[in-house]
Amino acid sequence: MSVLDLVPVRQDQTTGDALAATRSLAQVADRHGYRRYWLAEHHNMPAVAATNPPVLIAMVAAATERIRVGSGGVMLPNHAPLVVAEQFALLEAAHPGRIDLGIGRAPGTDPVTSYALRHGAGGVEADAVARFPQYVDDVISLMSPDGVGIRVGGDVHPLHATPHAVSAPDVWLLGSSDYSARLAAERGLPYVFAHHFSGRGTAAALDLYRTGYTPSAAHPQPRTFLTVNVVVAPTHAEAERLALPNLASMVALRSGGPLAPQLLVEQAEASGIADAHRGLADEMRQRWVVGTPDTVAAQIAALAAEYDVDEVMVHPVAGAVTGTPANRAPAREATLAWLAEAFGQQVA
Repeated sequence: MSVLDLVPVRQDQTTGDALAATRSLAQVADRHGYRRYWLAEHHNMPAVAATNPPVLIAMVAAATERIRVGSGGVMLPNHAPLVVAEQFALLEAAHPGRIDLGIGRAPGTDPVTSYALRHGAGGVEADAVARFPQYVDDVISLMSPDGVGIRVGGDVHPLHATPHAVSAPDVWLLGSSDYSARLAAERGLPYVFAHHFSGRGTAAALDLYRTGYTPSAAHPQPRTFLTVNVVVAPTHAEAERLALPNLASMVALRSGGPLAPQLLVEQAEASGIADAHRGLADEMRQRWVVGTPDTVAAQIAALAAEYDVDEVMVHPVAGAVTGTPANRAPAREATLAWLAEAFGQQVA
């Protein structure tokens, strides 16, 4: 079991408060034996502070002891491959054996912000997306101890992401369609389907990945896991209540509504879901795992068996009630603690 964190920002939080809450949540995951802790990349969203995975990874890795820390993921077309390679090579050097580089192809933001990111990196969006497979190869090669050689003016110039690498981060491809499944299979890389976000086509994408897999030296067998939104509470009714703020945020995102910092539970209860969006909310909620510790653990085990994965990455989406300390997310922390306890063991 592992953890995905978007670093949500509530109505009662500053960015600094949200970061402090993430640091505490990661420490809970570390103490309870979760395998890895991944941080997303999203831009220009009032309810999400996960704008820069390498910075967040450095913060979380320094605040924890044993858990693997990584990106879920870096949206590679937004960045120059050398910059990403340099960032993650340094993270691996600082925390050897604990860093994952999850790579995605989506923009992680709105079209205007996407243009600002990609134009600033020296390209245009269409070029960056089209060159994604080459960017993946470049990052992996640059992070390797041997680096790469670039031919300029008839001479070969050595290029390394870091002066003396002795190890490299694990590289995963992420996706919510079959594109990354095919690419991961071709390259012999681990692959993750964004079940928590898409929920459609999971089985088909994983089957495509496994059946088309080409073994690589680093990964002779296909390797994949499942992501899922989770809320755990002492009663099912309380778990459903705690799920409301994130559900309201997702409805606003998917319906083109105004984006704002995440509501508190009481605010989400008072606002409710508009009738026009009730079908959308119900469809999304059906893909979440919400309930008591034992029922959630049973559903997660069933999902793992259904999709034949060795690992499940939970995205704890429980909201906060009025009066919650601004620098903590107690219901998210409790979700991880109760889930670990329900499995009756350290879950790594």
